[in-house]
Amino acid sequence: MDLQTRKIEFVQEFLKIQSEEVISQLENLLKSRNKKNEDENEFFIPFSIKDLNGRIDQSEDDFKKGKYKTTSQLLEKYK
Repeated sequence: MDLQTRKIEFVQEFLKIQSEEVISQLENLLKSRNKKNEDENEFFIPFSIKDLNGRIDQSEDDFKKGKYKTTSQLLEKYK
């Protein structure tokens, strides 16, 4: 199910809610989530092109030197 369909179904279910308490809880959840997104965006500083290219170069060097882990190695670590 795509996101647009999920949103429409959510709104349809929301419109059926008769409890003011449940609506208040959903409003609070939405407000707190929006506040959290704003807070996260304040601390997000995008990389400059120079920094990004530097990280790419470093990653390529690390790969050439064998400084990497395979997907299998990473998955094994978290089993």
